[in-house]
Amino acid sequence: MTTRATRTPRRRTVVALSVILAILVAFVVRLVDIQVVKADEHVAQSLEFIAHRTSIPGERGSVVDSEGSVLAESVLVYDAQLSPQVIRLLEEDEKNPPKLPWAEASTRIAEIMGIDADELRAEVAAKLEENPDSQYLPLVKGLSTEKYIALRELKVSSYLEMKPREVRVYPNGAVAGNLLGFLDGTGAAQTGVEKMDEKCLAPTDGEESYRTGKNNVVIPGSESRVDAVDGGTVQLTVNSDLQWYMQQMIAEEAQLQGAKGGTVTVVEVGTGKIRAAAEWPTMDPNDLDASSSDTWGSKLFTRWFEPGSTFKAVTAAAIMENAGVTMTSPTVSASSHEKFDNGAVINDAFVHPTFNYTLAGALIDSSNVALSKFGTMVSPDVRHDYLQRFGVGESTIGFPDETAGVLHPAAEWDNQSLYTTTFGQHFTVTAPQVAGAYQAIANGGEKIGLSLVESCTTPDGEVITPEAPARDQIIKPETAADLTRMLENVAVQGGNADRITVPGYRVTSKTGTAQVEDGNGGYKSGVYYTSMVGFAPVDDPQYVVVVTLDEPTRVTSSAATASAFQKAMTQTMKTYRVMPSSSPMDALLPKFE
Repeated sequence: MTTRATRTPRRRTVVALSVILAILVAFVVRLVDIQVVKADEHVAQSLEFIAHRTSIPGERGSVVDSEGSVLAESVLVYDAQLSPQVIRLLEEDEKNPPKLPWAEASTRIAEIMGIDADELRAEVAAKLEENPDSQYLPLVKGLSTEKYIALRELKVSSYLEMKPREVRVYPNGAVAGNLLGFLDGTGAAQTGVEKMDEKCLAPTDGEESYRTGKNNVVIPGSESRVDAVDGGTVQLTVNSDLQWYMQQMIAEEAQLQGAKGGTVTVVEVGTGKIRAAAEWPTMDPNDLDASSSDTWGSKLFTRWFEPGSTFKAVTAAAIMENAGVTMTSPTVSASSHEKFDNGAVINDAFVHPTFNYTLAGALIDSSNVALSKFGTMVSPDVRHDYLQRFGVGESTIGFPDETAGVLHPAAEWDNQSLYTTTFGQHFTVTAPQVAGAYQAIANGGEKIGLSLVESCTTPDGEVITPEAPARDQIIKPETAADLTRMLENVAVQGGNADRITVPGYRVTSKTGTAQVEDGNGGYKSGVYYTSMVGFAPVDDPQYVVVVTLDEPTRVTSSAATASAFQKAMTQTMKTYRVMPSSSPMDALLPKFE
């Protein structure tokens, strides 16, 4: 039998459990109501909490030269605008007049911005007359940070707004402008180093976000921020002082010779680093409109041409290593005009009787006929292989839109090109490719890939260097030494000897004269793309210099480049304080048997 004493606790327990169960049922019912029955309604309500996201722009990295001088950088500028309505309301508030009345504020604003104060006040008055509630009057764009600070100190931010924006600045103007490239209006790199090294230079934008409720009140705890990461600093191998000189010099020389353009390339022999890559016409990335669009890139890397006689040295290397030919023997009999058994006709640039040319003499006199006869002592496949070894058909540094030139397979050489390929025709190169070929000769036969970028330094200070350029022993050291001796004889015994002398230094040289295509499958008459290449000092080669002129008209032969070559080589020796030659030249090589 259950007593009253025992029934009461049981009832209480049952009641408590019932209450708990009822509460649980209520929660379940409510949960089903929220998540199932009225799900759409609650989703709509949740959308009333507005998410705000603001991009935090990072700063694009800088480009500096080999010595650390800034060539390209990003800076903040400010675009100023006024709210005429706020100015009116402040001026009409008699109880709380502005601390700096508009009459005085406008004068000080105008002084800082460099505009006329009366005109500023007139513009504001005209806006208010047109619309008393006008809130926008643009003023000056691109204000410097110094002017921004000066304007901010006026404490008129209630009606003067200065919106920041990043702009790309090139402190040295046109110096290396064609190399650096430029950005478009959206900040996207278009060409040059800006495009080539986008991975290093480009920043990673950050983001700031938060959520607000119905009354635009920020919801506590909803804020988050991811900081931007600035771009890195690209250091080039180029020396901006040498680059400046070369640009000024080649502009003067090209115009003096009535040429369409000109280039100068300087390469360090032991490293393959490009120390100058100058050209004319050039462009200033700060002011693209001041130059024509066809200069908005680097023709030095994109303009191909037949190298002509500069590549006779490559033919010489092939026959010296594969046909037993030396600098002085055997000799070939060559006149200035000959027709070969296959019907090909080859001419020299000057009329001369039949000579028994040594290989050295063929290079000194730059005889096409003699080189044709020497060149065919080896097979076309061998000569094709040597052209490839010396860089024909391969780009140099991966510059945007860089051309690799054209090297046709040996099997496609016809009766004429069988010979013309021995003296630099029927294939094309760029000036850096010519520099790369002579770098190998100057470096004892070891070809080192050219480079333009030294490193990328990240914002946290990590220095990232590019993969080391390829190194390849393409000819024997003794072959390179003989080529160097012959090329020095070209400089001393050739027709430009007096014009290319660099006092105190033994120099090599070789000229090239290329016909220019007319766009119709033929060549222009009487105009040429001329070039000259050499290195110094002969007894300890340090730098290769290549000079080109596009269709010079005053002197149409490669002699047009002599003055520019001499100036370029002289300045390079001075810039790097290269020690003068310490040993005399060997005995002159004989040209004929």
